Order: sequence, then structure tokens, then C-alpha cells
Amino acid sequence: MIRIDSTVKKNIGFISTRFSGTDGVTLEASKWAQVLKDMGHACYWFAGQLDKDPASSMLVPEAFFQDEKNIWINARILGHKRRDHTVTDTIQDVKNRLKKYIREFIQRFNIDLIIAQNALTIPMHVPLGMAVTEVIAETQIPTIAHHHDFYWERTRFSVNAVNDYLRMAFPPNLPGMEHIVINSAAQEELALRTGCSSIIIPNILNFENPPRVSSSTRPAIRAELGFEKDDIVFLQPTRIVQRKGIEHALNLVRELDTPRCKLLISHEAGDEGYEYAEWLKREAKDMGVDLRLLTTSMRDPWNDNHVKKPARSLLDIYPCADFVTYPSLYEGFGNAFLEAVYFHKPVLINRYATFVRDIEPKGFDLIAMDGFLTEKTVDQVRSVLQSPQRIERMVQHNFNVAAKHYSYAVLRRWLNTLMVNFFGFEFDCMMQPR
Repeated sequence: MIRIDSTVKKNIGFISTRFSGTDGVTLEASKWAQVLKDMGHACYWFAGQLDKDPASSMLVPEAFFQDEKNIWINARILGHKRRDHTVTDTIQDVKNRLKKYIREFIQRFNIDLIIAQNALTIPMHVPLGMAVTEVIAETQIPTIAHHHDFYWERTRFSVNAVNDYLRMAFPPNLPGMEHIVINSAAQEELALRTGCSSIIIPNILNFENPPRVSSSTRPAIRAELGFEKDDIVFLQPTRIVQRKGIEHALNLVRELDTPRCKLLISHEAGDEGYEYAEWLKREAKDMGVDLRLLTTSMRDPWNDNHVKKPARSLLDIYPCADFVTYPSLYEGFGNAFLEAVYFHKPVLINRYATFVRDIEPKGFDLIAMDGFLTEKTVDQVRSVLQSPQRIERMVQHNFNVAAKHYSYAVLRRWLNTLMVNFFGFEFDCMMQPR
């Protein structure tokens, strides 16, 4: 842990389309903010949807990717190669209004450093990315662009009518900007496509402080969710979107062939429509799988701003699980994987590309599948569930590996380096060990 002299305390401004709920970008931003606050800095928030303290945030509904005007724009630029001049005019109008709000945000909170969380990465909100880019170019304010998933990694953006804007702002190549990516493939592709160098900072968790779960928490919440004492709860701790491969979790529970096995999905649908969720419900019914979907919103457990929040967080849900399924087809990194390891849960994982390249070589002890579920994999899951000793060895080993590679200490070291790059040697000299 490090302490920063008050003379070098910085005001950090986080900008995105949303800081609310339990999507990966929101969760990771909250963890970054927690580390920055521990280092002595102050953090402020700008977004179109927020669950942060109003005293330290600026809510601009027009910056939300599901704002009515942005939905209108996306319907006319995605899946099309030509855009009408009215669409261009609307994009420019929204961009200019957002620029004024961003400048107001910088002035109101005396922002020293911007951290753009995925706002300059994936074009869910094109005018917002353009607005952030132009403000940075015009003010030369130090900026960290934290990239989670690029537009070229998503087929839904492969045909679009805004390639000129994407080359300009997703991401921009500007002086005074540091690019952060979460995997090695993204680092290589970013350099190839834009010429931008970047630093890999993987997703992190506070492994220095293991979770503390009351002995009464697990049975109480399981009962609240409608589970019986001897049920075997498989947790799918992700949003309900197709790339999460949740149908594999359904198949696993079906193949285990016991009514004690139940599948719980922790997040709501909606970010990419509801069709996949409805299909999963029909599939579960046809398979005879007991599928439970949480009907209430989950809160961000690393959001410490003490504003009104939903009663439950992921910190409550993970202790209820006996086993975690993570059969994603694609992930930029994999927050849910780290969370499962943090909460000492055995995991079934699909060997998606980033896992194979960046995570698997670290030496985790997991049950893995390669794109499809085999009888051997099902037998491995069954065997693990029947051996508490095997589970204990597995989860403790995984926790120790993750603590070495994905702890807050990793992020603190990189943030210190970035601060020195932005604010000079004097900043480094004034830092003292605690």
C-alpha cells in the first residue's frame, strides 16, 4: 500500500455511457476507483446512467447508450453502409451538447486526469466517443483510455455507416493519452490497426482481502431464492447475452440428471435484447432443467458511495453456489472467472481465446471444455461435486494463483507508473511507503 502527499492528490474523472449495475465495465471501474482512493486520489463520475454519489458525479441522460436519440442513431448506422445527412447532423448535434457537459464536468470537479472506460472502445454511443475525443484533443488533459472490447471484435459493428468516426474516436491516437487493454490479442490488434501502443492490465480483484461470508448468509439467501437445503446450485454469473454460451450450462445440468441440480443466472437480460433469454427459458423447459433467473437488479459490490441500491450484490449470490459455470464463447478477459476463484468456487470454463492465451498458462486447476460439452467433462464435474477434499484443494490453489497475478497490487503498480508518466518525477519522489 502507498500513501500520496496531499500536494500531489489528483482529481480523477471517470467517463462512460453507464456506471450502474453489474456489467463488467462498471465493476472494473469501481475497483479502479477503490485502488485510486486508497492511493489518496479523489474520483468523480460522468455517465448517462449512474448509481454513484450525486455529490461526486454528473448524470447526463443523453450519454446513456439506450437514450432515445442514440437508439435512433444506431438504427441508422449499424447494418448500413451509407448514412443520410440527417443522421450526420444529429450525431454532430448530440456530440456538441455532450462536449459542453464534459467540459462542465471537468470544470466542476477540477479534473486532473480522465479515465475513459470503454467510451473510446466500442461504439455503443458514437456521439459520446467523438465528444470525449474532441475535448481531449482541445484541452490536452491527461487521459487513460481503458479498453474492454473493441468494435472490430463484434460482428454487429462489422457493417456500419460511420467508419470515418470509428477511425477518429474508437480509439483516437492522441498525444498525452495512455491506452490500457485487458489481453494480449487486443494489444497486438490495436497496434496493427491504429499504431497505438498500449499496456496490458488484466481485470483484478482484492485478493489481498479474502471474502468474509457469515455462516448464516448462505442458507438464508438460498432459502430466499427458493432453493432447498440439499439442492446443488450451479451459478451462471453473467449477463444473458448469446456470447456467454449459457446453453452449455443448461446441457451440463441436464446431463447430470438429478433433480437436485438447479441453474441460477445472476444478471438480467436487456443489453442486447430479450430474445436469447426467452429461448433459454424454452430450452430449459424442454430439457426439464430447473432454471432460475433473478428478477431483481443486482448492485455493484465495489461501489462504496452509499447511495440507495438494490439489496443484493454478487457478494451475496456467490456464497449460495456450489459450482460456477462459465462457458463463454468470447470474453475480453473474464470478470466472472476471477469472481468465482475469489469466492472459492469450482469452475467449468469454455476455453475461449483470451483464456487459452493469457489465463490458462498461469496454472489454474479447472474443468475445461473446448466449445462443446463431452461426457468426459460431465463426469469430471460429477466427480468434483462428490469430493469435498478435491474441491478444497482446487479452490485454494486457484485463489493462490489469482492472488499472484490478478490482485489490486498489480493495478497499484501500473497506476503509479502511469501517474509518473503524466505528472513527472516530482510525483514519484513525493510518494512514501506506508
